[in-house]
Amino acid sequence: MKEYKIGMVAAEFNYDVTMLMMERAKAEAAFLGVSITKTMMVPGVFEIPLAVKNMLEKDDVDAVITLGAVIKGETDHDQIVISQASRLVADLALKYNKPVGFGITGPNMTQLQAVDRIEKGRDVVDAVVKMLQRMT
Repeated sequence: MKEYKIGMVAAEFNYDVTMLMMERAKAEAAFLGVSITKTMMVPGVFEIPLAVKNMLEKDDVDAVITLGAVIKGETDHDQIVISQASRLVADLALKYNKPVGFGITGPNMTQLQAVDRIEKGRDVVDAVVKMLQRMT
C-alpha cells in the first residue's frame, strides 16, 4: 500500500470523548500502514474547518480526518454547529480535491451516546484511505 500521509483535526471540547476517538484513529492508521503526520487540536467543532483548510493547503498531506463530539445542550446550538462544520468541511474537500473524513458525531446526542460512538475515529480513517486508494 502507498504510504499515505493523513492530517488529523480534533476538537478539545468534550475531550473525554474526542481523546478516545483519536486513540481509535491512530490505532486504525497503524493497522492500515498509513501515517497520521500532523495533528491539530482546536477549541471546538466550529473551528475545525479553518484547521482543515490549513492542512489541505500543505503538499505533504494527502487527506484529513476530523474528530469531535457535539453533545445536545438546552438549545439548538448543537444542530447549528454540526450543520455549519459539515458543510464547510465538504466544500473544502471539493476545493482541494483531497479526501476529508467527517468524524464528528452528533447532533442531538447525549454524553452516553457520544461514548458509544467513539469507533467513528476508526471508521473515518478507513473512509479516507479507501478514497485515497480509489482516487489514485
